Amino acid sequence: MDKSKIPVEQRPALALLLDDHRAVKKLFKEFEGAKKDADKQAIATETCHQLTVHAQIEEEIFYPALRGVSDKIDDMLDEAKVEHEVAKALIAKIESGEPEMLDANYKVLTEYVGHHVEEEEGEMFTAVIKAKIDLRDVAKQLEARKMELLGELA
Repeated sequence: MDKSKIPVEQRPALALLLDDHRAVKKLFKEFEGAKKDADKQAIATETCHQLTVHAQIEEEIFYPALRGVSDKIDDMLDEAKVEHEVAKALIAKIESGEPEMLDANYKVLTEYVGHHVEEEEGEMFTAVIKAKIDLRDVAKQLEARKMELLGELA
């Protein structure tokens, strides 16, 4: 999704979420290229950290701001909630530290999150733009909460 084509009243919120998606995709690629187990573990830990913060700000702020706008968006939010639950289960497995299962769990997480991001950007964000939802206040809340969570988890 091209950030420059997002309406100004939605750009800061959606751009923050898009930037999170890009950062995690970059980590997925780094993991693929990593040779050492210690490097893979460090990348996996960072990925889990970023995904946990991202999911939390979506669940606490972004999704509730969209709830009730349309039945279509509500259906997407329900699906996203289930997808987050599955991703959290995979994150918990990765964080539990079974080194022999790291590659398998990370690969499934990569595929799963990739699918979720495609749907979120291709369907949900598009529906949000069409619905002309003003997300300026939501953007400020997302940014503040993200900084708070990053500080807590640092």
